[in-house]
Amino acid sequence: MSILAIILLILLGLVLLLIEFAVIPGVTIAGIGGFLLLGGAVYVAFAEYGTLPGFITLALVLILAPALVYYFFKSRTGKKMILEKNISGKVDLINREKVFVGDTGKAVGRLAPMGKVKVNGETIEAQSTGAFIDHNTEIKVLKIESNKIIVEPLNK
Repeated sequence: MSILAIILLILLGLVLLLIEFAVIPGVTIAGIGGFLLLGGAVYVAFAEYGTLPGFITLALVLILAPALVYYFFKSRTGKKMILEKNISGKVDLINREKVFVGDTGKAVGRLAPMGKVKVNGETIEAQSTGAFIDHNTEIKVLKIESNKIIVEPLNK
């Protein structure tokens, strides 16, 4: 085999790897074929031309394959495929100036064991002490955490 055949095997292997990363997600025939073609190019270089050209081909494949994938995803086309959104949401915190331990309120929905309650005009996520609390049941605040409160039914 000539050097042209080895170069062709490397190029086809790199193209199949790009198809694997860009078009067909997961481990598919394209990815396996790409690795086999790159491995075949290295094998042929060792078998036909000896140790030094074989190691040069191996180094070329080990440098070119990751570099090609890296530069593909840094290109404009590759950047369109990558999710680069920042999550700016946050958990609603309880207004500690309006809700205090010992306050009473009503269950807005059924607490089974989590649900919404209304205490001092604030609708808040709450957790019961274990028992289910039905809709419109009077509740008492036992504990306040950062994003929920622990409540129990007032009429136990």
